Amino acid sequence: MRRRLRSGSIDTVRITPVSPDLLVEEITDLVAGRAGRVRLALDGPPPSGPVALAERVAVQLRALGRAVLVVAATDFLRPASVRLEYGREDPDEFLEGWLDEAGLRREVLGPAGPDGSGRVLPRLWDAATDRAYRDGYTELPADGVVVLAGALLLGRGLPFDVSVHLRMSSAALARSLADGEQWTLPAYDRYDVERDPAAAADLLVLADHPDRPAIRRVERR
Repeated sequence: MRRRLRSGSIDTVRITPVSPDLLVEEITDLVAGRAGRVRLALDGPPPSGPVALAERVAVQLRALGRAVLVVAATDFLRPASVRLEYGREDPDEFLEGWLDEAGLRREVLGPAGPDGSGRVLPRLWDAATDRAYRDGYTELPADGVVVLAGALLLGRGLPFDVSVHLRMSSAALARSLADGEQWTLPAYDRYDVERDPAAAADLLVLADHPDRPAIRRVERR
């Protein structure tokens, strides 16, 4: 598909079906070519499998000699007293107020940055028990990689070096979410419109069928 821009250039959209294995290789290559520490975001709703994909990417990166720490965004939620202040099924609060952005900056993304200490906390808050985890810190070497995996991560100003968005259409997401999570659908719709993660990501993956993903690339000539 081609679209002519006002400047006279042509915007070409190319969609390439890939296997899950090739997707892992594609994401691995995005990170492997970078020197120093890398902060990778794998952003997608739960049915798209961001954490499982992060673990597979981590295996490949470790095979290349990179130390990798996978961090699940669900381990950096705010306490229930704050997160559920407006009820347990408030989609606006789910989008804007559940993730502990300050905790992620302080404990993960800041230390994993180029000028950071490398001392990263793998988990902060257990949402199931509403208590802090007792994990110790992990020392990330100078070429280590942190992979933050979860939903609604982009468009917040969080400092990522590479970002991948696993996009699911509204219809596919509605079919895939558990009954108890259907109330989150308006939050994902707002996320797509207001934060435009598809445009913000370095790599856009079409994940309506996670076992048959496709990569969407935009080329300008």
